[in-house]
Amino acid sequence: GGSGRPTAMQRQLVAAGVAVTGVAAALALRRLVVARRAAALLNKLQLKTPVPPDVEISQAVKLTPIKELFDRKFGLREGELFAHGTYKGKLSLSVYERLKHQPDGNYVVVCGINPTPLGEGKSTTTIGLSQALGAHLGQQVMTCIRQPSMGPTFGIKGGAAGGGYAQCAPMEEFNLHMTGDIHAITAANNLFAAAIDTRYLHEQTASTNFLWNKLCPADGSGRGTLEPSLRPRPP
Repeated sequence: GGSGRPTAMQRQLVAAGVAVTGVAAALALRRLVVARRAAALLNKLQLKTPVPPDVEISQAVKLTPIKELFDRKFGLREGELFAHGTYKGKLSLSVYERLKHQPDGNYVVVCGINPTPLGEGKSTTTIGLSQALGAHLGQQVMTCIRQPSMGPTFGIKGGAAGGGYAQCAPMEEFNLHMTGDIHAITAANNLFAAAIDTRYLHEQTASTNFLWNKLCPADGSGRGTLEPSLRPRPP
């Protein structure tokens, strides 16, 4: 009305709003407490000053098996994780099919300038951000970074698993082998390079007649025949 006093309906709506806000805050606090309790059950490192070398930190932590970790944190079902050893694995595409109707999360991209000899710290920043969101704020976090290649790993830059207390573990396996995909890419690249080199070699060092005689060698009568290995195979 015109009295300026809130009506009974308005008072009820305000009370309901306060109650909803209180419930949301309580749920958020409960999630944080539960997440911190769960994190407390995981293996923790005793932080040292000065910070030890990266490899010492990586080898000091007691890792959680990958299947146990993903089952507990992300609720994976049987057959959705293909283990490669104890601490590494690949996710099945069936996970996407099962969860594609779930609401999307937030996507954070960490980028930097052109590479310097020792890197700018994109991996370390990314992992540290994930640790802050997951271990300290109780959020559900998945970190996605690229796998290092052999050139920089054995060059001046070294590995690319992060650094200090913000790194991937086991660091050595992450930098060198992971699940073996990097070696499959290397083999395919080497095969392609060898094929190109061979093509250049033969085209630059052999004439057309030389190649023709090699592919269609002459028989006793001087008649050229197609090399059997080049003929189409019967169905």
